[in-house]
Amino acid sequence: MDNLAHALAGAALGQAGLKTRTRFGMAALIVAANLPDVDALGLFFGENLAWRRGWTHGPVAMLVLPPLLVAALVFLDKWQRRRRTPPPGQPAVNIGWLFALVYIGWASHPLLDFMNTYGIRLLMPFSERWFYGDVLFIIDPWLWIALALGVWLAARRWRRGMAHPGRPAWVALGLLCCYAMAMGASSVAAERLTRQAAEARGHGPIRAAVASPVPIDPFRREVVFATDSAYGFGELRWTPFPELRLDPGLIPTNMDDPAIRQARQTKEIADFLYWSRLPFATVDRRSDSTIVTIADARYARGPGSGTFVRKVRLPPASLPHQPERTPQRPQPDQEHDGKRRQIE
Repeated sequence: MDNLAHALAGAALGQAGLKTRTRFGMAALIVAANLPDVDALGLFFGENLAWRRGWTHGPVAMLVLPPLLVAALVFLDKWQRRRRTPPPGQPAVNIGWLFALVYIGWASHPLLDFMNTYGIRLLMPFSERWFYGDVLFIIDPWLWIALALGVWLAARRWRRGMAHPGRPAWVALGLLCCYAMAMGASSVAAERLTRQAAEARGHGPIRAAVASPVPIDPFRREVVFATDSAYGFGELRWTPFPELRLDPGLIPTNMDDPAIRQARQTKEIADFLYWSRLPFATVDRRSDSTIVTIADARYARGPGSGTFVRKVRLPPASLPHQPERTPQRPQPDQEHDGKRRQIE
């Protein structure tokens, strides 16, 4: 999910009451909820898809990153206390609770990331397998609204000293869980209906089916199904009644084209295919080069369009070597015939 969603999840956990357990409780939850996305630093080194949602989201990072954050917060506490006396009524740092809150915040991150179609490598570096929830769109405004309202109402109750101040945050977190479960059930049902409809059209056997959530509208899914060599696309709407529409034709993947093997030698294409779940390509052979365009069917209905598209220009295929021929001077009769043809 986006970092605003992660931050709101951490803030909601804090406003639910966890922030009172130790000094920097709220900061620990919010920062830890975004901590795995430290892999975004790879953008400064020309890395993106191959780095994202891998090492920093796996079990090794769970053992390394939270203790580093706890150490930083403890250092910050000691530094601030040397400079000035903390405000009265502020709790002291409780290292045990600080560890607990950092791990709670950190765990919320891969849980939310798992819920969309982008994917996450939960077991890196022990396994490079991608996991997909297909539950929420990567940017979900309904999640923002629910969590933001819960955080705001709870913060107001804390300031006013009201009874059960964390209740709105707990309600928001509960609504989020119910919403995610309903969206997950919707995606599972949409994938099952897609498989059945595709097989009824004679497209089977169906290798995979994905029902992707879309922005804003929780009652609609963009669906794609995969055969051995092609993809089919469509759309499902749950309201006012379930309606599945599949596009009439299939789009070939072209992933067995020899040019794809050559394109894999470039880092950009290799990284893309490492991340891709449903790749397909177009191969444009020209006299001076071959242009390979690759996309992912989760985010595009054609290799040349969509959010995630990679294009590479390859040199033309090498031709068999032929020995050079030494030009021969024409014989007199040939030379005369040539001049006569030119005059005529």
